[in-house]
Amino acid sequence: MNSDSTHASAPVPALDLEPAARRVVGLLDAIDDDRLGGPTPCPDYSVRELLAHLSGLAAAFRDAARKDLGASTAVSPDTALPVLDDDWREVLPRRLEQAAEAWRSPAAWTGMTRAGGVELPGEVAGAVALDELVVHGWDLARSTGQPYGVGEAELRACAALLAPVDDDPDRGGIFGPPVPVPDDAPLLDRVIGLSGRRPDWRPGV
Repeated sequence: MNSDSTHASAPVPALDLEPAARRVVGLLDAIDDDRLGGPTPCPDYSVRELLAHLSGLAAAFRDAARKDLGASTAVSPDTALPVLDDDWREVLPRRLEQAAEAWRSPAAWTGMTRAGGVELPGEVAGAVALDELVVHGWDLARSTGQPYGVGEAELRACAALLAPVDDDPDRGGIFGPPVPVPDDAPLLDRVIGLSGRRPDWRPGV
């Protein structure tokens, strides 16, 4: 059997990170240097730190998918404020593209891996990676006054990950306590609420 037929018969990962990665990349051109000090829905982060966090998580989840468990996957993002690379306009898009490509491999979704210093199954790490891109993409869009739309399949995957666990209803997924949002609100708003953010957040509001 040749390599092409082997590749064709491989299972397709359930989640595709490429749309989320491209969505973040699409926000970058509108962010000039004057915006880097602006606030974000993440209280400890300015736009500068948010971009640095996105760059770091893109590298970490790229390497987690590859099972390349080194320095990028070993450190919790809460250890210190992230520092933005001077060449972030080149580095961040490249890392996002690499992360999306790495998670296209079925092998990324199997076995154990590590991200943020935490050991976890590949399928969980992939879902967390998608959620990080979707939620922090919203953070970046909202911080810089840009529109932001997400596909329903992505949002449902994020909602499943962030839903409060039965024995701790005040804790929502990986971001902290959820913000109440009406049941009939748009799915994006509900996901953002589950992530601990107010869907109506605006700079200065």
